[in-house]
Amino acid sequence: TAGIDAILALQSVEGPLQGKKKAVRRGQSLLDTLDEIKADLLVGRVSFERLDQLSAMLNEVRERSLPGLDAVLDDIELRVRVELAKFGRFPAQ
Repeated sequence: TAGIDAILALQSVEGPLQGKKKAVRRGQSLLDTLDEIKADLLVGRVSFERLDQLSAMLNEVRERSLPGLDAVLDDIELRVRVELAKFGRFPAQ
């Protein structure tokens, strides 16, 4: 049974290529949401649902971020907080 346990454990571990693909998908999703918010800002109506979505995405990305991305993520998160505050909503920290 120890051999089966080892095989199952190895199957559950992601390879470096799988992790990279997931990171690319998360990054693309984050950029798409930022583009949607940019378009909303240009027409003067940003939905707090979209901002909440972005805030949740930032929390997920921050958990796996590289040190060089922290400053960029901080700037994005600050802007999201400002926009949510305009709606009277404050995301959890």
